[in-house]
Amino acid sequence: MTRLACAHARRLGVSLPPLLHRAGLTINDIKDDNSPITVQAQITCLNLIAEALGDNLLGFHIARQIDLRATGFLYYVAASSESLGEALLSVARYSALVNEGMDLKVRIGNALAIELSYAGVPRLSDRHQIESWLVAVVRFCRGMAGRDLQPLGIKMMHQRIAESAELDAFFGRAVDFAADADDVVFQNDVSKLPNVSADPYLNRLLIKYCDEILDRRNVPADALRPNVENAIAALLPHGHANLERVAQRLGITPRTLRRRLRSENLSFARLQREVRTALAKRYLAERNVPISRIAWLLGYSEISTFSHAFKRWTGHTPRAVRSQQ
Repeated sequence: MTRLACAHARRLGVSLPPLLHRAGLTINDIKDDNSPITVQAQITCLNLIAEALGDNLLGFHIARQIDLRATGFLYYVAASSESLGEALLSVARYSALVNEGMDLKVRIGNALAIELSYAGVPRLSDRHQIESWLVAVVRFCRGMAGRDLQPLGIKMMHQRIAESAELDAFFGRAVDFAADADDVVFQNDVSKLPNVSADPYLNRLLIKYCDEILDRRNVPADALRPNVENAIAALLPHGHANLERVAQRLGITPRTLRRRLRSENLSFARLQREVRTALAKRYLAERNVPISRIAWLLGYSEISTFSHAFKRWTGHTPRAVRSQQ
C-alpha cells in the first residue's frame, strides 16, 4: 500500500524524497519490492502523502482503484481457493509473510468476521492503512464471490470525518466509527460461497510454498508456551481451540507446532487442559458467572460434559468448588 501510494503521489506531481525522508525511507526503499518497510514507516508515509495531496481518504481511494493482483502471491493463494471462507483463512494464515506488522484474523461461526490489528504499533496514529485494508478485503470478497456482497457491519477505531460518507456508500451501510475494533462482518453463509476463480492445482502448489516459508520462521523458545496458551484461551469460547487453529493463529504450520512442543517436552492436550483448568477456577471464583456460561467459555456445549471434565482434572465438581469458595 505504501508503494502504491507513492506511485499515486508521483503521478500527481508530488516530490517524494522530502516526504520519504520524514518517514525514515528512501526512494530505493520504495523501488525495491524486497526492501522491508516497517509498519510505523508505512503509516507515517501514508499520512504525509495524504496531507500533501489534501486527500483525507487516501487509503480508501487507492484500495478502491488498484488491481488486487498487484498485492502479489498472497492474492493468488486466496484467489485459487475453493471457497471464500478458505480464501480468507489462507490470507489470515499467510499475511505475516508479506506484512509482519499487520495481524489479520478470520472467525467463522454465527457470522463471518475479519478483524485487523497491528503488532507493536499504536493504532491511534493510523487511518489510511486500515481503511485501505478493509476496502481491499471487501473488494476481494465481492470479486471472488462474483456478487455485490453487503456486510452486516463495519467497524473502525478512528473517528468519522465529513468525507466518511464515501466509505458508507462503498460498503453499502454506515460504518461504525470510534469502535473497539477494526473489522468487517458478513453473514455466515458467505464463507461457503464458491470461489469463481478457484484453481485447486495452483492452490496446492502455492500452499506448499507458503508452508515451507512458515516452517523456516522461528518462534523464540521462551515465547512458545505463553503464545500457545494465549491462543488456546482466545479460541476456547468459539469451540475452535484445536492444534490446527492455534498453529494458524501463531502463523506456523501444525507440523511445526507439534515439533516445537515436543522439543520442550510439552503436548498440546496438556496445555489445553491446563488452560481450561486455570480459567475454570478463575470463572468459578466470580459468582455472578453462571456455570452454563463457564462451560461455553471453555468450549463445551453441555454443562454435564464440562462438569465431568472438571472433576477428572481436580477431583471435585464445579458446583462443589464454587460452594467451598
